[in-house]
Amino acid sequence: MLSEDMKRVVREQRLGFVATVCPDGTPNLSPKGTLIIDGDDRLAFADLASPQTIANLRVNPSVETNVVDQRVRTGYRFKGTATIVADGPELERLVALLNEVLGTEPVPWGDRARVFVSIEVESASALVSPSYAEGASADELASHWRGYWNALWRRTSES
Repeated sequence: MLSEDMKRVVREQRLGFVATVCPDGTPNLSPKGTLIIDGDDRLAFADLASPQTIANLRVNPSVETNVVDQRVRTGYRFKGTATIVADGPELERLVALLNEVLGTEPVPWGDRARVFVSIEVESASALVSPSYAEGASADELASHWRGYWNALWRRTSES
């Protein structure tokens, strides 16, 4: 299910945006900086500060995660079913995987995250900027956005 390029984008970007459905039917979108690949058909993330996401998933396990490479404005949409992992060998396995992938600084992840969400990816599709349809190349977009972010960071550091 997860291609090598999908895995690369998730590994490189680390940040994904997870959409869930609130009990009243409204959307909930939450950034997840601990998103990891778990095999060929699963993603997972640690619950560090996600009470609404977890509450929503307890009622409706449908989930969509978007991960975008901001340099070239492409990425992937992953739809699937979430399982909350709160104890046992599966939790320990996910903590170990997160420690392996993201490292253990400033503290081992098991000290911060005692609940994970495991997502069985049921469909995946590409996200592509409309700029490509207008003839832009990946190199042109990367150059444009590099200039944008560099200028923004310069302004921020001067403040």
